[in-house]
Amino acid sequence: MPSSPKTLDLARAGDVTTVTLNRPEKLNAFSAELVDELQAAVTAAATDGTRLLVLRGAGKGFSGGFDLDGLEAMTDGDLMLRFIRAEELLQSVYHAPYATLALVHGACFGAAADVVAACHWRIAAPGARFRMPGPRFGVVLGTRRLTRLVGADAARELLLRDAPFDAEIAARTGFVQRIAPDTAWDEAIATAHAAATGIDAATYAALTARHTEDSRDADMAALVRSVASGSIKARITAYIDALKQVKPRA
Repeated sequence: MPSSPKTLDLARAGDVTTVTLNRPEKLNAFSAELVDELQAAVTAAATDGTRLLVLRGAGKGFSGGFDLDGLEAMTDGDLMLRFIRAEELLQSVYHAPYATLALVHGACFGAAADVVAACHWRIAAPGARFRMPGPRFGVVLGTRRLTRLVGADAARELLLRDAPFDAEIAARTGFVQRIAPDTAWDEAIATAHAAATGIDAATYAALTARHTEDSRDADMAALVRSVASGSIKARITAYIDALKQVKPRA
């Protein structure tokens, strides 16, 4: 599979492919390069015999979300393309014909949280923290998938929060299936692998397709409308400026 040691670390053990986000100095932020390479890895896994794809992050957290370094030099068109590529990635993960498992520790914000929500299996370490800020700057990314996962009431609770939500809230709402320390993650991988390989690959893919709502065109259209409604760069800049004004809690 195509990869770069600067953005992803790919490892294969039998029919299990582990993809580690590998920008720890940037809290594994989703640069354009990382998104493209993660998309390539997810796509390749559909035809290389992978039965379980494991997603995790290097360093102190899963991912801080979109990498907005250099925002000043970006145009609205640049940002639009970034969000479209992110939605394409989410769709690829959500509709993957093999099992997907997200192992989350530390921060998991923005598009990274949407990637986790798109996975079949979702495990959080006790100290994991999640945030989905898109609605704060008017972007609709992954909202329908989240609502299908946790229900309308819980989706509103998670999306409209002022502060990040912790692993306990994630487990209570169904955003993750359980909380487990990283020392128990090998067991989680074994459990997901056993479930994925208990039936043949074609049957697993068919079962996944049957239980997955295919709203790809509608989701992409909703994203594009939300991003194109006024200057997305101005909205993100205003959101970042507002965050800087918030005083840390004592």
